[in-house]
Amino acid sequence: MSAARAAVHDWLFREFTSRIATAFETVTGERPVVSHAESPGFSVSGGLQWRQPFSSVPGAFWAVAAESDWVAAAGCVARAAGIEEQDPAKLKPEYLELLNQTLAAVAQAMSERAGREVLSQGGEESGSTPAEAEWATVQVRLGEVAMQFGVGLEFALLDEFVKEPKPESEAPPDRATTFDLLFDVELPVSVSFGRAQVPLKDVLKLNTGSIIELNRAIGDPVEVIVNNCVIARGEVVVVEGNFGVRIQQVISRQERLRTLT
Repeated sequence: MSAARAAVHDWLFREFTSRIATAFETVTGERPVVSHAESPGFSVSGGLQWRQPFSSVPGAFWAVAAESDWVAAAGCVARAAGIEEQDPAKLKPEYLELLNQTLAAVAQAMSERAGREVLSQGGEESGSTPAEAEWATVQVRLGEVAMQFGVGLEFALLDEFVKEPKPESEAPPDRATTFDLLFDVELPVSVSFGRAQVPLKDVLKLNTGSIIELNRAIGDPVEVIVNNCVIARGEVVVVEGNFGVRIQQVISRQERLRTLT
């Protein structure tokens, strides 16, 4: 392997390990310990072999896992959402969603390096792995659960990023600068002390001094809501005579979806 291809090979494998750790942390609230090591190949009997191509670049990523490993990964996601499930058929969508999140994030890293938009699209299961690919074994440990995955990079994908970068005069507009514009977008932030459902007849009776009982005890944390979505919980504090909220918990993606208002 040439030095240039080896550098791309290491970069893409590092991106995958970092992004899958972030994907696990996002959905479970706990960051796993992840490592990878080069491997001459990776195959499993009766496992799940996923080929993920990308827009605007040739070749594909491969993610291979034995059933016991991808079921363990999906089980971690399900339990984080309060679901106890052992049926592989029902857990499979959870695993594929985790994998898709990881590969979509890898595509973002490719976009930055290529100077053009790269999207993960058209992924599918495959019955066989390619002969022309570089492989690594990725080890993931989340608490007491250990998992192992095979990650493959087709030669065409590696070689696309080995190419010399375009001269500055031909480089596309700086996407990072464009993305920075989003940081100035203002979003409504509110704090909810609780909610209540009141019949219309009782609403019409409200007047000065009326009391509405909320569904939250005095000691319960309040909810921080951004753009109608609960993103965190915390405690009320006083800052220089004004009320504020000290963040105590940032909630998971699944819980955010359940709390959409």
